[in-house]
Order: sequence, then C-alpha cells, then structure tokens
Amino acid sequence: MQQIRDAILSGDRTEETYAGLAVPQQYRAVTVHKDEVGIFEGLPSREKDPRRSLHVDEVPVPELAPGEALVAVMASAINYNTVWTSIFEPVSTFGFLERYGRTSDYAKRHDLPYHVVGSDLAGVVLRTGPGVHKWKPGQEVVAHCLSVELESADGHNDTMLDPEQRIWGFETNFGGLAELAVVKTNQLMPKPSHLTWEEAASPGLVNSTAYRQLISRNGAGMKLGDTVLIWGASGGLGSYATQMALAGGATPVCVVSSPEKAEICRSMGAELVIDRNAEGYRFWKDETTQDPKEWKRLGARIRELTGGKDVDVVFEHPGRETFGASVYVARKGGTIVTCASTSGYMHEYDNRYLWMSLKRVIGSHFANYREAWEANDLINRGLIHPTLSKTYTMEDVGQAAYDVHQNLHQGKVGVLTLAPEEGLGVSDEAKRATHVQAINRFRNA
Repeated sequence: MQQIRDAILSGDRTEETYAGLAVPQQYRAVTVHKDEVGIFEGLPSREKDPRRSLHVDEVPVPELAPGEALVAVMASAINYNTVWTSIFEPVSTFGFLERYGRTSDYAKRHDLPYHVVGSDLAGVVLRTGPGVHKWKPGQEVVAHCLSVELESADGHNDTMLDPEQRIWGFETNFGGLAELAVVKTNQLMPKPSHLTWEEAASPGLVNSTAYRQLISRNGAGMKLGDTVLIWGASGGLGSYATQMALAGGATPVCVVSSPEKAEICRSMGAELVIDRNAEGYRFWKDETTQDPKEWKRLGARIRELTGGKDVDVVFEHPGRETFGASVYVARKGGTIVTCASTSGYMHEYDNRYLWMSLKRVIGSHFANYREAWEANDLINRGLIHPTLSKTYTMEDVGQAAYDVHQNLHQGKVGVLTLAPEEGLGVSDEAKRATHVQAINRFRNA
C-alpha cells in the first residue's frame, strides 16, 4: 500500500506505472460488523453513538467483476447514510447486502459479516475489470454513488428508476471510507484539477442529490426568479442547494439553527436568512401534535423577508419535524421536493393546504448518471464549490460520523484515507487561485 501511496504522491499518472504496481491482498477500511447489529437496542436515535460501531479493519481485496474498477482512495467524506449505517437505522444495511448477494455470483462478494461503508471518494484508478475501455490505471477520479445493474428497461430513461438501483457503500459493500474501493466504472467522473483530494471527495453524494432535487426536471425544476426555502441551508445538502439557487438566479430563503450558520449563508451570497432557534419556532407541541400557529408564523416571516412572496419551492430534507410547515408555506401551485428525512420518516401534514392549493410533493433520491455528471461539471467549472469544513483521519472516523449525527458540523466533513495530510492533489494552481476564497468558505466553521 505504501508503494501505491508513493506513486500517487509523486504525481506520475502514466498507465504503465499503475498497471505495474502490485495490489495488496488486504487493505484498511471503515466497517460495521454484523454481530454488533443489536448493540444500540432500546436506545433513542440521538443516543446511538457511531464511535462504538465504526471500526477500522484490515479486509481482503475483492475480485473485480466485469465493468468494475479498483480505486486507490486518497480521501472520502461522511454522509448521513454512513450515520444510518453506523446506528443500524432505519434497518441494518446487512439486509441490503444479503439481498444483493442472492442476485448473482459476483454479487455474492458483497454479502459479508462486515460492511465497508462510505459513498464518496477521490483517488486514482489502479485496476479495471473485463470489458472496461474508457478508464485506465493512473487516472484521477471521483465517484458518484449510483450503482445500477441496467438489466431492466425501467431504468433506461432514468437510471434512478431501475429496480436494482442501489447506493454504493450503503446498499453495496466495498465503499469509499477505505484505502481501496470497488466501483462500477460508470460511477467514475474526472477529479476537478483545482481541488485537493479531500475537497474533491466531499461534494459527490450531496452535490448530485441537491442537483436532481432542486434543478433537474426530475425534481423541482427550479427556474430563474424562483424563491426557494432551504432547510439546513449551511449543512451538507443545503449548502449546495443554496449555491445552486444563487447561481441559477433564484432567491434562497435560508433556514439555519445558529448565528454562525446564518453568517455562512450570507458569505455564500444569501440575503434572506431565518435562524429558527433564535426565533423560537416549535412546529410540534408534543410527540404527536403539530402546531399550525407556528407554520403560519413561519409563513408570515417568509413574506416579511421576501416583500410579500410565498416560496415557489421548498427544499425539504429534515422530514418529520418540518414537513407540515413546508407544505403550509409553499405558494399556491408550489412544489415541496423531499429526500432524506433525517428527523424522521413518518411525515404528517394538513392535506387541505396541499390539495386545495394545488401544491405538489415530489420525492427525490440521489441522481441519475447524467445528473451526477452535470453536477460534477458545475464543480469542475467553478460554478459550485465544495463546502468542506473539517477533515478527520480514518482513525477518527467515528468522531466524524458522531459530529454529523449530532449536527455539530457545517457543510461537509471529510476523511483522509491514503492521503497522509490535507492540501494535496491540486494540479491546476492557477484555476484554484481564481476560486480559493469560495473553496475555503466553510473551513473551520
């Protein structure tokens, strides 16, 4: 593994160099263990601690299937699906791996007593499986997390509709929080040359998810002049939605939970910000009863900020805690586009405000192949920037996931895997200099 690291750090990207490197029999990876699925039984979600369940283990390098690549991972990042995996909610991911393992001989590789997690990476291709011709050893890449079999016609127009669509590193094994990762080569995309390894690894999942959810015709289809309510606007998902709204000529109304998060939104260019904690919004009276007066208070606050406009689009991802309010505050004929549900999956809302006001609720999940490429191209062109705030070592990955679980972070949290330190991997310094202030906006926030 040291020889692989040394080759990457040398800057040599010739195919011959990497094809000639020996692939080790084992590699270090962040895992959860099947025999620990019950360790949090009886605890509320908030008290389930990823530091107990995430391990750094030596695991065997799997055989490559046709159409796959083995990537040397320099850096990865934490997403909420890693938190879910680590606390075994809403279900254990080992059920995903078992079902996948029954589909083919190659898929059996994924059904193991451990799960290598992680749905982001930036690194260098080491090997490709049979039938691959577009990608070669030595190429710098990032990976999106859509894993699709494409045997069914259902997914041919939109790969997210494939009945065997899975999220790599969550519903498959051999994820990106590791020194090596196995991906389908149609997940690979060029690494932006002006970014470090950890910066390049951080946008993948959330940037693509925000793109489909807010911009794509499969999501809200945001247009020039729209007003968009963005929950968690400085967080891992919302920070990309905020940038996209601003870049696309929309007006974001950013909802955050602290003055520090409000300031980050303003630094991105947002002018309309609601600090929900400072203003004391409590959308639930108790565990079973919502408070419509609070929905109306939020709606009035939005109109105060916008000069009397209700929002055209609600970018919704907290779920249960906020969904009733989201449905209420959208304008007549407006759109609530939803994913994730990090505060709970069982949404409740007053259907009169949906039905009688002709609003739409759209479910959105990750992004199809084309959407992921388009989202990565926005990063590569410097139209959208990483929102990396802090980077951890692999040994501290439990703490990184804990921070995300407890909402102690801003933007995205990165993890170094093969990279020995931060700041490496930039090959276009001139391009970086043009965008460096925006790239560093979230640093140490």
